[in-house]
Amino acid sequence: MAGIVAWFWNERFWLPHNVTWADLKNTDEATFPQAEDLYLACPLAFCIFMIRLVFERFIARPCAMGLKIQANGPQKAQPNAILEKVFTAITKHPDEKRLEGLSKQLDWDVRTIQRWFRQRRNQEKPSTLARFCESMWRFTFYLYIFTYGVRFLKKTPWLWNTKECWYNYPYQPLTVDVHYYYILELSFYLSLLFSRFTDIRRKDFLIMFLHHVAAISLIVFSYVNNMARVGTLVMCLHDAADVLIEAAKMANYAKCQILCNLLFAMFAILFITSRLGVYPIWILNTTLFESWEIVGPYPSWWVFNLLLVLLQLLHSFWSYLIVKTACRAISKGKVGKWNPLHVSKDDRSDIESSSDEDESPPPSQKHHTSATNGTNKNGTNGYLTGVPYPDEH
Repeated sequence: MAGIVAWFWNERFWLPHNVTWADLKNTDEATFPQAEDLYLACPLAFCIFMIRLVFERFIARPCAMGLKIQANGPQKAQPNAILEKVFTAITKHPDEKRLEGLSKQLDWDVRTIQRWFRQRRNQEKPSTLARFCESMWRFTFYLYIFTYGVRFLKKTPWLWNTKECWYNYPYQPLTVDVHYYYILELSFYLSLLFSRFTDIRRKDFLIMFLHHVAAISLIVFSYVNNMARVGTLVMCLHDAADVLIEAAKMANYAKCQILCNLLFAMFAILFITSRLGVYPIWILNTTLFESWEIVGPYPSWWVFNLLLVLLQLLHSFWSYLIVKTACRAISKGKVGKWNPLHVSKDDRSDIESSSDEDESPPPSQKHHTSATNGTNKNGTNGYLTGVPYPDEH
């Protein structure tokens, strides 16, 4: 085990040439980042998650109620034992062949069965109230941490001259502000990583999971090898747009349409300019070129920059989807009210409304009495009258 630990913390991987871990030990004159500092983030992540539960219950929920946001979920599908069995045990998205078979078995038309499956899928989605509470929590944290970052960074020399990130590297002392900023950001992203399995399940689950893993890896990498100065710039830059998208979603859930449109437009402009403009010109330029000139490359330097480039690819992908979403919303606005956060089958599921599927009530089924009164060949009744299915969030 000691051999594995020694291999993992190999100085020739983590540190520049001729620098050892002994050189970065804390002294009475200076404090440097230590890997064991990050252990604090795990219990703090749990504390943040618990704070979130309290916040959503006692602050966000009353605010939502004050905005007349109801806890009612999507319209429930009519109870049907056969369709429920297919939905839970076989598939939630039946193909055309299965739909035709169910149509013959139940004596329903295919369109009605398709609508039942849409309503049943929507039934598992959380209510608008739950979505509002989640967005309000994220908005509050992002606003706090972004404000803290700006107030802290405007006093630092490396905000105004990125070469300061590399002068005297890696012998740059760790300040209390940088330590607090790092531990809080890491704890929050860890809490997000854990809550991905309990939060609203979106279509970009894997992409967002990869994003959180990349963010955590970047935070850990930059802290351990004392790239904390450029790390603070990366974190602050990313928090800016997150504030606006959560605010836009809150306005959308509260049905404040004009405010929602304005916030989304501000978010799209800020996201694209910061992630496709400022990030590569300001961040990647200093990590790839200025650091190469002042410090020179070493193994963990390559890994750190690889993660930053991966983040840039995610930025490009999301920018494309945001533009596509906005164009589709504007196109729909030609015949109706423009709502960029409520586009049918939206591509970027993190900017959506309460549902992306049809929730309209089904038309009357044809000849449904044969399914309700009789028993099918599997020995189950077509309907289980009086037995509603609860929402599963």
